[in-house]
Amino acid sequence: MKTELVDGLLTLKVDMVATLAIAILLLLLGYFLIKKINFFRKFCIPAPVIGGLLFSIFAFVLKQSGIITISMDTTFQSPFMIAFFTTIGLGASFKLLKKGGKCLIIYWILCGILAISQNVVGVIFAKITGIHPMFGIMAGSVSMEGGHAGAAAFGKTAEAMGVSGSTTVAIAAATFGLIFGGIIGGPIAKYLIDKYKLKPTTTDKYDVESFENVVSDTENTRITTNVVMTHMAVITVCMTIGAIASEWFSEATGLSLPGYVGAMFVAVVFRNINDKKHITKLDYYTIDLMGNTSLGIFLSMALMTLKLWELTGLAGPLLIIVIAQVVFMILYAIFVVFKFIGKDFDAAVMAAGMAGHGLGAAPNAIANMGAVTEKYGPSPKSFLIVPLVGAFLIDLIGIPTIVFFMNFFK
Repeated sequence: MKTELVDGLLTLKVDMVATLAIAILLLLLGYFLIKKINFFRKFCIPAPVIGGLLFSIFAFVLKQSGIITISMDTTFQSPFMIAFFTTIGLGASFKLLKKGGKCLIIYWILCGILAISQNVVGVIFAKITGIHPMFGIMAGSVSMEGGHAGAAAFGKTAEAMGVSGSTTVAIAAATFGLIFGGIIGGPIAKYLIDKYKLKPTTTDKYDVESFENVVSDTENTRITTNVVMTHMAVITVCMTIGAIASEWFSEATGLSLPGYVGAMFVAVVFRNINDKKHITKLDYYTIDLMGNTSLGIFLSMALMTLKLWELTGLAGPLLIIVIAQVVFMILYAIFVVFKFIGKDFDAAVMAAGMAGHGLGAAPNAIANMGAVTEKYGPSPKSFLIVPLVGAFLIDLIGIPTIVFFMNFFK
């Protein structure tokens, strides 16, 4: 770490190792505060959201007070994100897809409807506030369901169409969405679970035992150095091949493909080949452990490095649009998603998941559901369907929808 003057303000530059250390400490702080503060437990706020947001607010106050600016090296953020999605891919067997069945299709359709609705809401409120409709689309599914990756990719496309400032608006909206996506999911599930007195399902089709029988052996695992290194090898090789595949796809089609998609797709292919050919023994408890660790660090790092001061000048129309999106998401999750998925415990957990990736990103969805199930009980069905749709299948509907709206309102 070192300090220097930048534009007359003292700046603390934190290297990538120190940034990683701070992210882990903030994650642990989040877990500590959950134990100590009933509010966080009551509303199922994920630990990385608590720790990361507290630090970003602290950094904002320091900068606005003219004391110091904190600049962090987030080199490790992307690898941890991609590693997490790779572990999701390794859990996606075709047997699991079959178990998702009708509910997976319904959830997928609901995500498609949400993408269209978010763009409609964005355009309507953009016109009400007197700004270009393209900004409404940037604050629609581009940044809500698309997250920061979608914001960066389509923001540049919109600017190429002549709407300058689109990238800034999209990234700012994605930042607000990421924050709200990690905050509202738990309360939504809690409201539904308490109102309808829901309990975890124990049907033969989706109970914990049958789920474990599908994804892995049910024998207790002894985690050794060899086990960890084997799984690290599988994950990193999938990440490497996925990065190459994503680059080839982008060059061949001209479309921007988030790096995690390629890694997750490669992991899915490897998982299902391995199920038949038994290349190596995959232990899904170890994979889940490594995935949860990667998720916690990634989310903590993403939230603690939010530059909240860059959003102060966009507090007008953009904030109105984002608030409208948040309100719509809450209503949609409670009155549409919950109803059509089955009005049971799994539906409540999936409603929290959709709030997470519908406003922020798939890791938010997993964190939301993890916080809910940690308090109320397991929902294997939710952890099967939401990651598959929210992190991968959703793009098959979302991207064409965005392209149509952008070309219609350019």
